[in-house]
Amino acid sequence: MNNRQSTTSATATSSRPPHSRAHTLSRRFSALSTAEQGNDDPVDPAEQAVADEIDEIKRYEDFTTIDWVQDAAREQQRRKLRRQERAGFFEREGRLGWRRKAWEAYDAAQGWIVVTLIGSAIGVNAAFLNIITEWLSDIKRGYCTTAFYLNESFCCWGAEDGCAEWHHWSGFWPLNYLLYILFSMLFAFASARLVKSYAPYAAGSGISEIKCIIAGFVMKGFLGFRTLVIKSIGLPLAIASGLSVGKEGPSVHYAVCTGNVISRFFVKYRRNAAKTREILSACAAAGVAVAFGSPIGGVLFSLEEMSSYFPLKTMWRSYFCALVATAVLAAMNPFRTGQLVMFTVRYDRSWHFFEVLFYIVIGIFGGVYGAFVITWNLRAQSFRKKYLSKYPILEATILATATAILCYPNMFLRIDMTESMEILFQECEGGHDFDEICDPRNRTSIIFALLVATLLRTFLVIISYGCKVPAGIFVPSMAIGAAFGRMVGILVQALHEAFPGSAFFSACDANQTCITPGTYAFLGAAAALAGIMHITVSVVVIMFELTGALTYILPTMIVVGVTKAVSERLGKGGIADRMIWFNGFPFLDNKEDHSFGMPASTCMTKDPTCLIVAGISIAEIEAIMALSKFQGFPVVEDLDEKILLGFIGRTELRYALDKAERERMPKRTLCSFKTEHHSSASSEAAPLDLQQFVNATPLTVHPNLPLETTMELFKKLGPRVILVEHRGRLTGLLTVKDCLKYQFQAEALEHPREAGRHGGQEALWQVIRSSATWVADKVRNISGGRLRLGDEQANVAVDSEASQPLRQADEGDGHGDVELEDRREVI
Repeated sequence: MNNRQSTTSATATSSRPPHSRAHTLSRRFSALSTAEQGNDDPVDPAEQAVADEIDEIKRYEDFTTIDWVQDAAREQQRRKLRRQERAGFFEREGRLGWRRKAWEAYDAAQGWIVVTLIGSAIGVNAAFLNIITEWLSDIKRGYCTTAFYLNESFCCWGAEDGCAEWHHWSGFWPLNYLLYILFSMLFAFASARLVKSYAPYAAGSGISEIKCIIAGFVMKGFLGFRTLVIKSIGLPLAIASGLSVGKEGPSVHYAVCTGNVISRFFVKYRRNAAKTREILSACAAAGVAVAFGSPIGGVLFSLEEMSSYFPLKTMWRSYFCALVATAVLAAMNPFRTGQLVMFTVRYDRSWHFFEVLFYIVIGIFGGVYGAFVITWNLRAQSFRKKYLSKYPILEATILATATAILCYPNMFLRIDMTESMEILFQECEGGHDFDEICDPRNRTSIIFALLVATLLRTFLVIISYGCKVPAGIFVPSMAIGAAFGRMVGILVQALHEAFPGSAFFSACDANQTCITPGTYAFLGAAAALAGIMHITVSVVVIMFELTGALTYILPTMIVVGVTKAVSERLGKGGIADRMIWFNGFPFLDNKEDHSFGMPASTCMTKDPTCLIVAGISIAEIEAIMALSKFQGFPVVEDLDEKILLGFIGRTELRYALDKAERERMPKRTLCSFKTEHHSSASSEAAPLDLQQFVNATPLTVHPNLPLETTMELFKKLGPRVILVEHRGRLTGLLTVKDCLKYQFQAEALEHPREAGRHGGQEALWQVIRSSATWVADKVRNISGGRLRLGDEQANVAVDSEASQPLRQADEGDGHGDVELEDRREVI
């Protein structure tokens, strides 16, 4: 592969000083080796304890990948050990007492207990976040005189157009405008400061990272307690600041954080990565369920978007977790209306077949919107990482200020996005007429306001999504789609009123309202969500659960289907998939089909660092580990023939060497990776036995195996590394990042980068710096030098450590001396 640096092989010196004492750690096979070799011997509890200790060490290795093959083998050994313990208990006691039966019943039901606790916690958290977010959003415009802690809807309960108890901050609208801007600045500043100071991982949506974590990528702290707390506090502040970001994506993040934190109290989930993955998939479903009030939609979202491995057992866990979370949210009833989300709506009118033409228009808009926003948002992310990574708090504050200034004059942008969707979804009958939106005399002004809202919100989403506050893109996209859909619905309604006798509208009943603009807003929201995420079935079910209207399932399916077709034609992957690609996470999407026509040997690491089976000292092994950052080493017979004998992980090797150091073994002590080689050593110099840490049956492939098949092995089985061997001789090794590097290179050749784009970014940055310098000079001159905005001598931060997880990941998985191409240069 291009730019690949060949690694050097380990050599062993021929002369060794004699040892006066024999040193050995163990002569037993490891639990892993025993399982993978098909050995049915009893499991040694001490051996299993060593394997569990190594697993605990691996849990804290940041930016590495989980080997699902090894994890499955270790879990099989744990089950075997439990069966042995149960059989031994029965032989000793003669029967199973009630305490033992109670313990076994608890152990069997532990999964459901954990899921119930997690679902309850997610539901409670979602209810409180809904209440706090609504109050913070309303406090920017006024306050309740009867109880300051009430938002406008609770203060004016039952009133449609406000009440005397709710007071605006002033009767002078410019002052209200100024206070609106100041509150937005304050909320954005507080959210960004919390994220930067206490939990940087709480920024953003988190969906793309969670997809990688569920697939086996380790990101220490991303699902930790501190991230959960800061995400839960910063999210209402970010939403209330008016930034064009949503809470539905972050809902998945805090739900998965909740599941990770609670499950760690149970040994079964703390040890087993596969069971933890099951819980995280269930939590992702619950997060979407409480965000949209859609438990079935949440399960389908986890299946369609989040999980690369979703067996039937995981589906049941996800269903139950989403059910519990939604039930708790419904019991708390945060809106006091019985609705789980604010924009729930019910339609009592059907649709007509002539409207399908307009539904197709909405579907096309959804696909174009998704492709446009993804493309330009990635460019904005590239600019942000290159130039703005040093100023995350200032960036978020300025964005919130600009958003407040631009949005306040527009009645659909001034209010919270969920509230605007509630208004746009409503039918015109029943007394719902926000700012006379249903008045035919205001049709022109309403259409213009909706058009401005659509265009301006799209621009704000592009530049806001990705700033360093908790931020999702679901609801902003749905709000954009709802504004466009309502605009289309009003135009169709006006067209029908202009030509009521036309054959095109012959299906309409003259005695009933024919066109319902609210349904077009509803379909527009579905189209935009499907366009930005590239999901279909889950969107249809979510929108159905929001409306409860069986009659609108077919129109929703039509719109989402058209959106999907247009999206696939204009781009590959939704915003979460593109963010994985942009950040360089080692993730192979099982939804992608590849056709490279190349063998596996094309992108493998040739001449990897190897360890010979015997005759190598502790000092030499430590020197090899110090010079390389690989996560494992093939074990070969000798360095000439390279007959493959097994594979040893870096963590296992480090554990064995640390244990040898604690036992004060000399550095010149020889090591052996296979018991039968001990006989060649002198009885006075018994080698350090490392056989129990060797995987004697690693996954291997032929060099001519198609690369596409090798990638399927990574997707389906989930190994950390695949060794390439020909007739028993090692020829190279493959990791997920090897496959991704080749894929990125192939895509770069197919879609060459656009010329002049980086020059445009540099010019934009110079404009921003010049403007900032001018403002800073003015403030300093006016204040007589007492006030200074920032450090005028600060250098531009071209890169940030937070944007470099891939570089660390490459150092941790397979072969760290090769880095993936930095995708910021190809955006």
